[in-house]
Amino acid sequence: MTKEKKPSFETSLAELESLVEAMEAGDMSLEDSLAAFENGVKLTRQCQQELSAAEQKVELLMEQQGQLLSQPFDTQDAGES
Repeated sequence: MTKEKKPSFETSLAELESLVEAMEAGDMSLEDSLAAFENGVKLTRQCQQELSAAEQKVELLMEQQGQLLSQPFDTQDAGES
């Protein structure tokens, strides 16, 4: 068995945005909408896992006075509301 390579965060996010646009257009059948929604949930989970992994790396890299300091990433400090 070969392992399937996971798409990058950027690829997953772009695909998710495309799905949302297609669903918002309202031109999909119910079956297609459900399939798109299911795929969107999968892509959302992949993106959340990637963000979580990146957050953990940031926590590990936070250094204060020569020692690693684990601090939660505060999105408000990063300019998000």
